[in-house]
Amino acid sequence: MTYTMMIGEYAYSSWSMRGWMMADAFGIPFRTKYIPMYSDDFTAFQRDYAPARTVAALLIEDAGQTQAVWDSLAIAETLHETHPDAGIWPYEPILRRRARSLAAEMHSSFRALRDRPSMNLRARYEGFELTGAERDDVARIEKLWSWALDLSGGPYLCGDFSAVDAMFAPVATRLVTYGVDVDAVTQSYIKAIYEHPSFRRWHACADAQCRVIDRYHLDLPNGDIRASPRPAPLPAQSYSGAISDAINTVCPYSADTIKADSLAVIDGSVVGFCNPFCCRKSIADAYAWPKLMAILRP
Repeated sequence: MTYTMMIGEYAYSSWSMRGWMMADAFGIPFRTKYIPMYSDDFTAFQRDYAPARTVAALLIEDAGQTQAVWDSLAIAETLHETHPDAGIWPYEPILRRRARSLAAEMHSSFRALRDRPSMNLRARYEGFELTGAERDDVARIEKLWSWALDLSGGPYLCGDFSAVDAMFAPVATRLVTYGVDVDAVTQSYIKAIYEHPSFRRWHACADAQCRVIDRYHLDLPNGDIRASPRPAPLPAQSYSGAISDAINTVCPYSADTIKADSLAVIDGSVVGFCNPFCCRKSIADAYAWPKLMAILRP
């Protein structure tokens, strides 16, 4: 059995983030396939895997057949069935029931907060004003997070990171992107999300992706995105010198031969990658990538 996770834009697709983290955060092997949103390729995906029409969509190849599982909650339950010991849902029944209740409310509620203030990992707006309905959603989210964290002791909603945290991760980014004033408990949970290795990998890919979709950007002052609660990255920048300067000959991710247009200086060492995207995501946050860190600090 093999998995392929179909996703949209890293910077904007909140449901793609949820589905992708359902696998990545729990060490489940899978391949990622990016489909540009609002494109002919996306229309083709909807045609080829109908009635699936949204991302994330998990393609399961088993016994010569391919099945699409769409919707993040369905992906969570499917992966939990096939990998019951991965920790996708909490092991303890009381925690598991609590996590499922919270995840289901996330799935069906908070329409105001999920509409106008859409996810945008490339922005940190100043001067955004919440509507009354959006404020009500924030108040409910803070109440739920405080309740869950008080019972579990944190750092995540039900103790260890689980599917419910993947469900709420895009909400945490919205509160950062739009500069929403929140209480100390909410701030601590947001910080925990931003420090999670799987979230760091997703955010690094959002930094690396070049495509911009104007509909997700507002005409407001955009503050320093690094002032968000992201952990400090290793010093890194692109490198235009000789490919022979690299400390490696194959890409740490694909094991393909490194390319001259995909070099970076990271923490003082020249590292090569198989394509510019791999290079850019590594520059964005080298700590997020264990295979890269194994080269840098063997």
